[in-house]
Amino acid sequence: MNTTRRIDIHENEATQGPRARAFAEALRAEGCEPGRVVVSRVYFVQTTRSQKEVEIASRNLLADAVLETVGLPLAHSAWPSLVTVSPLGGVTDDEATVAQRELAWQFPELKSGATVVRTATVYAAEKMVEPHVLSRVTAAHFANPLVARIAVGHVDAEAPLSAPAPHTQNRMFDLSASDEELAALSQAHGWNFSMLEWNAIRQHAAGRELTECELEIIAQSWSEHCKHKEFNARIAMTHNGRSYEVNSLFKSFIRKSTEEIRAKYAARGEDWMLTVFSDNAGVVKLSDKHLFALKVETHNSPSALDPVGGAMTGLLGTHRDAIGTGIGGGRLLFNTNVLCFGPADYARELLPGQMHPSRIGAGVIDGIAQAGNKMGVPTINGAVIYDERYAGKPLVYCGTGALLPQSYAGRNSWDKTITPGDRIVVVGGRVGRDGIHGATFSSVELGAGISRSVVQMGSPITQKLVADFMEEACKLGLVACSTDNGAGGLSSSVGELAGLAGGARIDVAKVPLKYAGLEPWEILLSESQERMTLAVHPDKLAELAALAVRREVELTDIGVFEASGAFRVDCNELQIANLDLHFLHEGVPQKQMVAEWTDIAPTPLTARTTDHHAMLLKLLASPNIRSRERVSRRYDHEVKGKTVVKPYMGAGGKAPQDAGVMRLGFDTWEGIAVASGICPKYGDLEPYHMAAGAFDEAVRSLVSVGAVLPEPGAPSPWSACDNFCVPD
Repeated sequence: MNTTRRIDIHENEATQGPRARAFAEALRAEGCEPGRVVVSRVYFVQTTRSQKEVEIASRNLLADAVLETVGLPLAHSAWPSLVTVSPLGGVTDDEATVAQRELAWQFPELKSGATVVRTATVYAAEKMVEPHVLSRVTAAHFANPLVARIAVGHVDAEAPLSAPAPHTQNRMFDLSASDEELAALSQAHGWNFSMLEWNAIRQHAAGRELTECELEIIAQSWSEHCKHKEFNARIAMTHNGRSYEVNSLFKSFIRKSTEEIRAKYAARGEDWMLTVFSDNAGVVKLSDKHLFALKVETHNSPSALDPVGGAMTGLLGTHRDAIGTGIGGGRLLFNTNVLCFGPADYARELLPGQMHPSRIGAGVIDGIAQAGNKMGVPTINGAVIYDERYAGKPLVYCGTGALLPQSYAGRNSWDKTITPGDRIVVVGGRVGRDGIHGATFSSVELGAGISRSVVQMGSPITQKLVADFMEEACKLGLVACSTDNGAGGLSSSVGELAGLAGGARIDVAKVPLKYAGLEPWEILLSESQERMTLAVHPDKLAELAALAVRREVELTDIGVFEASGAFRVDCNELQIANLDLHFLHEGVPQKQMVAEWTDIAPTPLTARTTDHHAMLLKLLASPNIRSRERVSRRYDHEVKGKTVVKPYMGAGGKAPQDAGVMRLGFDTWEGIAVASGICPKYGDLEPYHMAAGAFDEAVRSLVSVGAVLPEPGAPSPWSACDNFCVPD
């Protein structure tokens, strides 16, 4: 019979760590004198092993013999002020995942996949501090109540994770209800359908009721995150009094400009772009041997709610996008990011649920550092901007570059091809409630009352195993094609790949879960991280499964691609969804918007001061001019040993660089440079010049590290990736 064993690992007081120092400083800032402070890690292990066996294993596998001690829980007599922080039920506990994997080396029964380890962090002070002060300080600096439980006082045991039995019957919805009833239904379920979209669904349903799962699938597929409805909207535009219509900003400007530039170069025989706007990442040709994939995306709303988790999963998501481009298996090369926060000294009253910009900034930087450093991918370039308009919602623009070979077993590596009959296989992390409605969440304004289920926490170590597995599996020709499980989870990944085959059928009862109690639609929609979906020929399945065992990656066959024209979802013998693929992907009605722009006359420039010395010092102290070293030093830019131009160089290693340069491999001196540009204040005057200025800044930065500007007739692998974000 399993028993919960508690293991406490304490920091040695003589080698007090940064968390203990930070906790003491935070209490002193509240006018409290904590005396000595210690931080302990606590593991709760459900096992048949004895307490002594688990302690010995933990001492060998989990504790640092120099800095830490395995001992009894902190005594109340010695540590009267104590607060415990632990992940809420359903939130990914990455430290527990890693601990369970480590303990399984000594206790093989822990390899079963079921979650049997949970963790907590204990902050303790030797002098008495009022409980309300402990709670407030912890919530303000060391734990986010949206994803963590804060318990003041001594905690004897952590209850094992439990959940109610899932509801497996189809919930049916009658679409003949009134507009008001449907609007209330949409808000209650987090679907965020407009009435225009409800009417399209009604018309397609043609009188039949839809299941809850079908409506959930449509909602995530039609979300702002997946469909970019505002960029694809029909806009009634008025510019300086002249009215005209824009039919999709994306098609009319973003995509069109790329197509025009590409056509110009292709006419000269210089088309190096292989995949644009059609896969998880763009792919360009670097040489006869190397292809380059780049994916950059924002994770703004999640980072406003939980900065560490939001930024971490943003960067890990771009990793998976690069890994899941084409056939898959790209080798991750570098990270880059552009971050915009409110001022650190922001003094205005915070809105309900709003975090202070300084905390958002610190958390985002920590999340990026955790994701990149633990994955072993260097972060070599980026930018940080501070502006009051980002106080409510930051810009967290994460990016990843990866290398692909030209081909796998004679097939172009950038092509995606699926044959009906190919098996649908999922690999990587297990499914939980974290991240449910993360896609539809992108269609709603931030405010109080947002469900914590939209927040995801990443597990970089788990994803590292998946990345290594994918690279080897694709090289061996075991994968027909792949994609990641990001927004919308299996609903999105299988639903999108089904379009290549002409249909798909899966059984969510086969999907590995972190814990019991998930409803079928939750299993389908969960955005739990570190998961990939693969198309695999049936005759390759056994060899792929053997590789997964060797690489310590969980692999499950959950269904089949077919030529049915539909996306069908079962839960054991019960069919819970059957949707037409064309309607699912093309049926969303075009959004209608109105826009007005009046050119702003330039403000005459006048001298504000004649004290140039004081003005220079003020400028150098500005957060948008002063050194970013406290940010970039958090990131490992040396891992992989291929970073040629680092964030800081020069004789003393302290001169900031405008761009990063990575060597492609140790067998070549070919390299790639990456730079970024951003100038948001230009947008107040003229958006065109804002975009041009950002592009110009990035190009000048690349030239500064030796990049040669393209010339007619010469190879020209220069590529840009744009993002347009309007802060409010």
